[in-house]
Formats: sequence, C-alpha cells, structure tokens
Amino acid sequence: MFGGLSGATVIDSLDTLYLMELKEEFQEAKAWVEESFHLNVSGEASLFEVNIRYIGGLLSAFYLTGEEVFRIKAIRLGEKLLPAFNTPTGIPKGVVSFKSGSWGWATAGSSSILAEFGSLHLEFLHLTELSGNQVFAEKATVRNIRKVLRKIEKPFGLYPNFLSPVSGNWVQHHVSVGGLGDSFYEYLIKSWLMSGKTDMEAKNMYYEALEAIETYLLNVSPGGLTYIAEWRGGILDHKMGHLACFSGGMIALGAEDAKEEKRAHYRELAAQITKTCHESYARSDTKLGPEAFWFNSGREAVATQLSESYYILRPEVVESYMYLWRQTHNPIYREWGWEGQGGLGEILSDRSRFLRDPRRVQ
Repeated sequence: MFGGLSGATVIDSLDTLYLMELKEEFQEAKAWVEESFHLNVSGEASLFEVNIRYIGGLLSAFYLTGEEVFRIKAIRLGEKLLPAFNTPTGIPKGVVSFKSGSWGWATAGSSSILAEFGSLHLEFLHLTELSGNQVFAEKATVRNIRKVLRKIEKPFGLYPNFLSPVSGNWVQHHVSVGGLGDSFYEYLIKSWLMSGKTDMEAKNMYYEALEAIETYLLNVSPGGLTYIAEWRGGILDHKMGHLACFSGGMIALGAEDAKEEKRAHYRELAAQITKTCHESYARSDTKLGPEAFWFNSGREAVATQLSESYYILRPEVVESYMYLWRQTHNPIYREWGWEGQGGLGEILSDRSRFLRDPRRVQ
C-alpha cells in the first residue's frame, strides 16, 4: 500500500521515540531517514496511508525537533501525492501511481472513501505552511473537498462512506463512524482547533455531522450501553467496530466548543460511549476487545462472528481513555488502560511459557 516506500514503522514512530526520550533509537531512526529513505519509487500507493503515516510522522518529527531533513522529506513526498487530485471534482482517488503520476481506482470500485479523502486537511495545510506552496492547502481544503461535501445532498445530514470522484455523487448509502468514515469527523474538529479556532467551516460541519449521528445512529441497548450503530440505506446494523471507539475521545475533545447548553451533554455522551467500548474488552475471554461487537439477540458488546473475533493492537479505545482522563482526571480511565495492558501482557506471558515448555509437541 506504500508504493515501494520503505520504513513506514520507523517514520510513524519518530514522534513517539522523541516524546519517550528514547534518544539513541530516535537518532538511529533520524539517520535512517537521512540516508535510506528514498522517494524514487514506482509502485501504486494509498494516498491516505502515505499521508497519515509518512507525512504525518515526518511533520510531527519536524515540529518536535526542528530538524530540516524531516521538513524537506515531507514536502517532497507531498508533491508526489498531488496527481491523486487530478479528477473532475477535485476529490482525490484512493490510489496514486508514483511511476506515472496517474490516479488509480480505490478498492470500492470507482469510489473514493470518506475517511481517506477527508483525512488530509491537517497534514496538507502544514505542507503549505512549511513550503509556502498554496497548492497543498487548496487541494485538501475549502476550494475542493469541502466545497463538494457542502454542496452535495446528504441523507438526513449523514455522510455516506463512498463518493464518486468523477460525478461527485454518493455511490452507496453506507454510513459508519468506524472504518471508512472515522477520521473524516476527527479531522473536522481537529482542524477547528488547529486553526486557533478560526476555521468556522470545519467547526460547523463537525457539529452538524455530530447532531445527525446522534439523531439517527445513536442507540442505547436494553442493558444500558450507549453505542453508535452503522446505517445502510435507512436500516441499522446494531454493531460498533473497534475503530469507532475513537469517538468517545473525539466527542470529549469537541465538548468544550459546543453550544453552552450542549457541553455537559457531550461530556456525558463521550463517557458513555467510552464505557461501552471498555465493556467490549471486559466481556471478552482475553480482556482484549474484538474488531467489532454487536448488540443483538440478547448479547451486548461482544463479537458474534468469528471473522470479527480478533485483536490487532488498535489504539482507539486507549485513545478515548486518554482524552477522558485528561478532561476529567477520573482515575477509572487509567485503571481501564492498565487492564488492557494487563490482558495483553498475560496473553504474551502465557504464550512465552507455552513456547518454552519442553513438553509441547514439536
């Protein structure tokens, strides 16, 4: 998915290494970026993945350290992504060919994905800030992507996940705050905050979208758990993906700038959604949350399909714990964080003991 670019983990980890004061490892990673991170590749790359992992990682490293190598590499890589925006609507395609500079088709056919083209604003705005080249901001913000999204008719104010970059119309009416939709909403509220609270368009789009989500997707289970369902042409799937569990933290983050009469409500809503996501961990045998969990047939916050009963180190639940801790200083969020770490540690410890057991079958 990276078009031949190497070192995704190195670059995605730069800011973490720096913040954790792992100085030797950070210097090793920086040296690798300087000497071995080459941009002369010719594969097909995901615009979204390259942006959030490579450009996001390089920008974070530059702002933390001021090291020029990170700025230069980020700008040059951003330039290689620009051909993805050469579509009739300005909505970028999901895949860009580094060899030809042409744009390809996303996995959903002739569709661009909401979370992907909606998750460019933060990085591309800073590419303009650091390069002086207005094209990055123009491509990813008001004059292109947001202009299309503001103009198009939205079912009940909801944003479906698939949009044609050719016609500018929705391809199908599947709405999710989890996979395919998630970071579009996250980038709206963060764009408002990053702008020093001047980007009124981002603010208005965020609160309008949140109101529609609350009206049409939000549910409370018979057991009292608050969750955000998925919407398919008016029919609800009563499940949440692990990816949707970032929304507790997002709603908490946005509560401060909501209308005064809504602030306490959003803080409570954030806490309730985060509690539900914690339950998806607490109710599993391993105490690790599944990829998706359902609310049906008398079962709540548990995976009901084998294809969703797996855990791949996703950070969304812990992210919400952190936001809620920062906002409330309620120690329960720290305790929940340690529970998750303990569950993972116990599994790894058990596996290690098993692998060392001389009695196990070779």
